[in-house]
Formats: sequence, structure tokens, C-alpha cells
Amino acid sequence: MNSIVIVCDTLRRDHCGPYHQGRPLNQVSSAEQQEWVVPTPNMDRLAKKGIVFDNAYCGSTPCMPARRDIYTGRYEFLERGWGPLEEEDLDLPRQISGPPNQSLSEQLNNGNPVSYFITDHFHMWEQGAGNYHMGYTGFEFIRGHEADAWRTDPVDFPCPDSERQTKLERHFRNVHLTRKTEEDYFCAQMFTKASEWLEANHTHKDFYLHLDCFDPHEPWDPPEEYVKMFDPRGYDVERFIPQAPYDEWHKHMTEEQKNHVQACYAANVVLVDKWLGKLLDKMDELDLWSNTMFIFTTDHGTYNGDLGRTGKLQTHQYDAVSHIPFIVAYPYAGHGTRRDQLAQLVDIYPTVLRATGKTCPPDRHGLDLTPVFEDERAPLRDYAISGMFGKSVTVTDGRWALHQSPNADNQPLYWHGACLAKFIPYDLGPYQDGTRAVNDCASWPTPTWLSDKNVDPSERLNLIDRQPEQAKKLRQALKETLIALKAPPEQFERLGLGD
Repeated sequence: MNSIVIVCDTLRRDHCGPYHQGRPLNQVSSAEQQEWVVPTPNMDRLAKKGIVFDNAYCGSTPCMPARRDIYTGRYEFLERGWGPLEEEDLDLPRQISGPPNQSLSEQLNNGNPVSYFITDHFHMWEQGAGNYHMGYTGFEFIRGHEADAWRTDPVDFPCPDSERQTKLERHFRNVHLTRKTEEDYFCAQMFTKASEWLEANHTHKDFYLHLDCFDPHEPWDPPEEYVKMFDPRGYDVERFIPQAPYDEWHKHMTEEQKNHVQACYAANVVLVDKWLGKLLDKMDELDLWSNTMFIFTTDHGTYNGDLGRTGKLQTHQYDAVSHIPFIVAYPYAGHGTRRDQLAQLVDIYPTVLRATGKTCPPDRHGLDLTPVFEDERAPLRDYAISGMFGKSVTVTDGRWALHQSPNADNQPLYWHGACLAKFIPYDLGPYQDGTRAVNDCASWPTPTWLSDKNVDPSERLNLIDRQPEQAKKLRQALKETLIALKAPPEQFERLGLGD
């Protein structure tokens, strides 16, 4: 069958209608900001056609590590941090379409399906990432988002003063020169390009289309009429903060500014949902639901006032970051149903390979979700794990979550792979036998944390001292999971999971 995978960056689960009815858990009503619901009718529409996974979790964070999970079917955070695909990764598009640099005729004659990649995610191309497009039959890169070094025209353009001397200044120059109507917004271009590709290519057998949409990742600058849905005053230059700090918000913003950030984020989600609908319309028009698996998900969420924080990369992988939307329209079963199995992003790899008629290579961490699509009682995994390289590791059974901090010096720790850390730097030693020692890697200051998400979904209360037996059980589960995954031995030592 055909496969379409859509990854929207930084999409909070509680802002999606199929989850929590689009009522953000982080929302705080005030005189300025009344309680609101994020309308996502097209996500709701997709849920009615497909299967909603209630217990889906990311694996590696942040952006590019999550993508390497998808492309390789392995948890990157156990072995290294942000980096490119490497030759030995056996990446998903090459497994589908065969070696790169073939003609389309040669590829099809060899029985390899067409794969296509559409993205506006500039991190795919910058130094320290890269190679993610190489295995596809074809690809398109929509320029200009976030810190994409694109336009250099010497013109005056509006930009928040806080961003004039940062890389984000590039974004405001780019959009000033190219954005005239809503159709020019990045997610609109993304879903329009995807619809056009389907129109021209839907007759290919077992095709794989991958969309990597940077929205609703910051900067949050959707059309003002969308912002007014959640903040009637719209944009106010003195209050407008397009990229919330990755920190405790009260150190950088007033409550008014924080509320406005929440409104702009919600508005961005609504914009994404609207243009997702254009692609769903094309699926209807071409009658593709009967032979196409359609996966809609994200790389991770973000803190948006939760636990007093905004952004990511500063503390454990609490629910706002790790618990993700995951909706699958599968042609042959499960329409309009829900699943409570623990799904993860690494599962996309074997699931898509099966759909396109390919064999999954050995030593993958991901599990094929097809049996779960076809049988709501099918087993999958007992525990999901997530983390960022060199930081704490989270293990959850869907209800209880343990965020295990490393030992005081966070050692030993090794970077596995030839490529260096660029975007998120680490102090790495010389390359020896496939690894580099990580000389200095401070973990989060937050202590090991235990949460019961049934009664505390935002994970505000640490139960580590009140529930020692539950903490012990989850530590053992984490250890056994890492053993089964053949995690590097140093992970057990630095996390205090030795005998």
C-alpha cells in the first residue's frame, strides 16, 4: 500500500481536538485571557477515519534526534545527540527506494517504490545535521523558515528588537520579502506542495510521501486574525515575543507576555490544521484512503507555561514534551477507533517498510504497528522510553512515569559515531574505535522524579519519596528495557542502574 507520514514540529497533544478536546492543560484563565478551546476540525476529521493512539510517546529529543529515530528505527539518544544521518544508518527512504543517484526508470525496474520528501525544516540542511534528503527519489525544500540563511536583500523590515541581533532576524527578513497572503505561510506551502505532488504522482504503486512541517515550532507569527481567536488584541509590538525562552518564563516575560505567547502558539496550531485539511481534501478527491496508510504525528511537544516553563531542553521529558499526538488512518481496519498501546516514533520505520512491501533490517528498536491496527488487543511494549543524549531518561507505562537522573558527574558517557556534535555542542574527545568520550556534560538540575499521571497529568508532584516501591519497579523496568535494546554499557553506569 502507499504510505504518507506527516511530522509537525513541536505540536502539543493537548492542543489537538482528538486529545483533551483541544483544551490546553497549561491554560490559566485571567481577566485578559479567558478559557478557550483550540479548534482543529481537520485533525478531528482524520481521527474519524483512523486510529487515535492515546499512549504515544516520542523517543529522542529535540528536533533532529527525533527525526533520526524515525529514519533509522533506533533511539538516537542512547548513542549520540543531534547529528546527520550516516552511511551505516540504513535510513528509511533508502530501504524503500534503493541506493541514491538512480534514474527513476532504473529504480522502478528494480522493483523499488517511489519516495518523496517535502519540508520547510531548515535544520535538515544546516551544518551538524544533513543527509536526511539523500535517500528519497525526489525532494523539495521550502525556504525561509526560522534561521534559514536565505534572503540577503538590503531592505528595512519589521522585526522584534529582541531578535535583531540573533539568527531569528533571518526569518523576519525572509517573510517580509516573500509573504503576501496566507498561501505564502510555510505550512500552507507545505500542504499545497503535497497536494500537488499527490495529484501528479498518486498512480505510483506503494509510494512513500514524507512531509516534515516545521510549524507549529516557533517563531509564532501566524496571521493576526488567528491570534485574535485567543487574544482579541492581536499583535502588540511591546508584548510580541515570537520565540519563548527555554527557561522559567517569569525570568524573561511578564504574565501578559506569557499569555500572548500561548495565544500565538494556539493560533499557529489552528493554521496548521486548516492547511492539513487541504491535503485531506485531495486524499478524498483522489480516493486514496482505500490504499494508503496516513500517519500524522510530531517530534515532541513543548512547555508553554507548564511547570512554570516555556520551551524545551531544560528539564526532564515531562508529559507536555514526551506525550505526543499519533493518528493513523489505515485502509483495512480501525476506522474511528482508539488504541492504548504504547507507540513510539521508532515504530514508524518498520511499519512503513511493511506497508511498502520491504523487509525491516535487524537491530531496530521500533516495532511494527500493523498488528495493533488490525487488533485492538494486540500486544506491543510494556514501557516506553524517551530522553535527550547525556541527560535524564524517562520510562513510562502510560500511567506512571519515572524521570531517572544520572549520577553527579554524569560519567561515563560516549558519543557513538564519526560525526561531531555541531548544533548542540558537546565537549568530545578524540575518535577511537567508533566512539568519542564526552568529557563534560552537565545534566538537568532537576532530581529524579516520579509521577502518577492519572491524578497529576501535568506532573507537578514528585512522588519519589512517597512511592518507593513504584520507583523501584520502574527503575528495574528501565534497566530491563535498556538491556533488551542493547544500549551502550555506560548508560547503565551513569544512570545508576548497575547490579
